[in-house]
Amino acid sequence: MSIHPTAVIDPKAVIGKNVSIGPFAFIDESVQIGDNGVIGPHVSILRHTTIGEGVRVHDGAVLGGLPQDLGFSGEPSFVKIGKKSTIREFVTIHRGTKPGTVTEVGDNCFFMANVHIAHNCKVGNRVIIANGAMLGGYVEIGDAAFVSGNVLVHQFVKIGRLAMVGGGAGLSKDVPPFSMVQSMGRNTVQGLNIVGTRRAGMTPEERKQIKTAFKILYVSGLNVAQAVQKLKATYTTGPAAEFAAFTERADRGLCRYVGSKTGESSDETDG
Repeated sequence: MSIHPTAVIDPKAVIGKNVSIGPFAFIDESVQIGDNGVIGPHVSILRHTTIGEGVRVHDGAVLGGLPQDLGFSGEPSFVKIGKKSTIREFVTIHRGTKPGTVTEVGDNCFFMANVHIAHNCKVGNRVIIANGAMLGGYVEIGDAAFVSGNVLVHQFVKIGRLAMVGGGAGLSKDVPPFSMVQSMGRNTVQGLNIVGTRRAGMTPEERKQIKTAFKILYVSGLNVAQAVQKLKATYTTGPAAEFAAFTERADRGLCRYVGSKTGESSDETDG
């Protein structure tokens, strides 16, 4: 273990094996840091925060800060961060707002500088969020999604697995899994994240199923409820069933589609 002499660590904090803590870091009571973690200079990890093994936290990040919610009553709430994630400079992750609730981050995530993750967010595994993106309270992001720089996500929005959100986009509606959100757009899906699904190891049959599901939802002429009913009747398993389940949970409504009437675009070549 390597702890700089200027670091301040509460005696009630639990620090794992082989953890490095840099100059002027502050580790509060009721904090747990897993083995092999690296905590950079001027990092603040506040009470009720649990960090898994192998997490690297860079300069100036604040983890476990109080929620920015006027309804917060000051009672205990939590932040839980999985293993082997990288949290870059000045990232902020806030505690849950209601007593006993949790802001959750999965494993192997990468949050670039100045990302903000608000209270009660649930971020899956292998999620990448680029510089300056901001998530409002209760946002949910599925595994392996990519959120580009300076994206603004309204509270309660859901972003599905393997979705890709373009830079500068604004979201107040839900993003279906495997979809791509238009850069600098507002609530607009432009097609499917074919490159991302390939890189994730999805089979040609699975990718074909996703395309079919996307077309049923967006270009078949069915309304959302009819599209979900057709998807559920056609697919009981696989990514199309996941697409249907996500759409059924889209409480804020779905981003609209701005691509071609056939559901194909230049971004969707899948030879």
